Amino acid sequence: MRLRKSILAASLAVMGLGFALAADAAPTPAQTAGPIGTTETKVVLTPKPGPEPRINGAKVFGVRPGSPVLFTIPATGERPMTFSVDGLPAGLAVDSATGRISGALAVQGEYRMTLRAQNAIGRAERPFKIICGDTLALTPHMGWNSWYVWENHVTDKIMREAAQAMVDNGMIDHGYMYVNIDDCWSVKPGSKDPTLQSEERDKRGMINSNPRFPDMKALTDFIHSLGLKAGIYTSPGPLTCADHVAAYKHEEQDVKRFVEWGFDFLKYDWCSYGTIAKDKSLEEFQKPYRLISGILKKQPRDIVLNLCQYGMGGVWTWCREVGGNSWRTAGDLGGSFEKIGIALFREGFDLYAESSLHKYGGPGAWNDPDYLLLGYLSNWKGRTVPTPLTPNEQYAHVSLWALLAAPLIFSGDITRLDDFTLRLLTNDEVIDVDQDPLGKPGRRVSKEESLEVWARELEDGSLAVGLFNRGEGTKKITARWEDLGIKGPRRVRDLWRQKEVGLFEGAVDAYVGRHGVALFRLS
Repeated sequence: MRLRKSILAASLAVMGLGFALAADAAPTPAQTAGPIGTTETKVVLTPKPGPEPRINGAKVFGVRPGSPVLFTIPATGERPMTFSVDGLPAGLAVDSATGRISGALAVQGEYRMTLRAQNAIGRAERPFKIICGDTLALTPHMGWNSWYVWENHVTDKIMREAAQAMVDNGMIDHGYMYVNIDDCWSVKPGSKDPTLQSEERDKRGMINSNPRFPDMKALTDFIHSLGLKAGIYTSPGPLTCADHVAAYKHEEQDVKRFVEWGFDFLKYDWCSYGTIAKDKSLEEFQKPYRLISGILKKQPRDIVLNLCQYGMGGVWTWCREVGGNSWRTAGDLGGSFEKIGIALFREGFDLYAESSLHKYGGPGAWNDPDYLLLGYLSNWKGRTVPTPLTPNEQYAHVSLWALLAAPLIFSGDITRLDDFTLRLLTNDEVIDVDQDPLGKPGRRVSKEESLEVWARELEDGSLAVGLFNRGEGTKKITARWEDLGIKGPRRVRDLWRQKEVGLFEGAVDAYVGRHGVALFRLS
């Protein structure tokens, strides 16, 4: 392959995304996204998975001794497919038809094994590691949350349909595993809606679900039967954000209830605890999270803890210390439907870079800039409508989250995904960046007005590099080796198209459309 110094002899423009590797001249207008006021074309860049097996998702998984294990080997390819694991430790078993690994590990340690998948077309294998110890969430969480599409009318039926959809649309085959209920599952005091009314707690003080969730244990059993995990939500205050019963003064009982029901993930949302906290001191910000994490550690079941605390008190500097596995870095990305794009760039890019959040995330504890707001979302006016993000912005959204090592939690309508949205969520080379086992979050390495370059070091020594255009029109962006801290020739691969681009030295350029991105892997 001939060495190229930052430019190609011919442009590789793609309509819609507005990205082209730099040539002697910028792409023509017909090759790029239109100006403000025009509609960008939804261009599907992610190739469809082939019929041959490919094992995807995380390469490392954390469990505690004695806790039940559930991990479904994520693999694409033609079915039927059979699974096996070489080096599977005592206490665990794998279902050859589903790829589900289950059981429990009694002894702490690092267990290395090889995952295998085979179908009529071929076979695949991948190294995998289970670390049995005190640390969960060794890679960022992947899954779905109900809030931004179903908000205060979530039901048992909706959650079951979401779990089934994650299997039917193949997201489970790319590493998505959590199906999380957000607010509004518990009783709402004072409500006149009979579906939200019941006894708030039983005689033991254990929290009850409202009539929309008639049997929480049956619901989690259903989710687990699909090879997925179940998540739940509450607040350390007396009420949740939507004024439903929460955990204040019942923390131990509520955690035991969540264990009894079989949940695997807890989102703990500050909400009404603001009326309980004495002041805005660091001690008061930390207090409810120290309490809940201490209770979780005593349970016979692993429950990942997500702090939804909106970045107060520089939560990224202390969340790991108080036992959190992830922490919200700012307010709700979708709090204002019309301003999702503004929040994406302000809180996703600027807050992260200006506060150097890359210094704080890593295995077991992750910066969480909120959910992936793609597909159909609630417009907070009683309707579900397409995301206000343009196609370019959607590519930028997912690319940045992968570079930041952020949780990939989708919160649109999982039951009606068009091909564009599904492929945005299931590009395995982009997911590999997010789930890289080194766990070192990316950072902004250069900024020239509205043009930014972000980079993330990966376990194999390569770099994931994103070239972002936050401005108007199509712009040429240059990623320079000196900014990236590398030297010599590098192979450049376009991750969204899953194609080799060429061998470069010194820099790589790209023309990127308005609010778009070019995402590369340099190796």
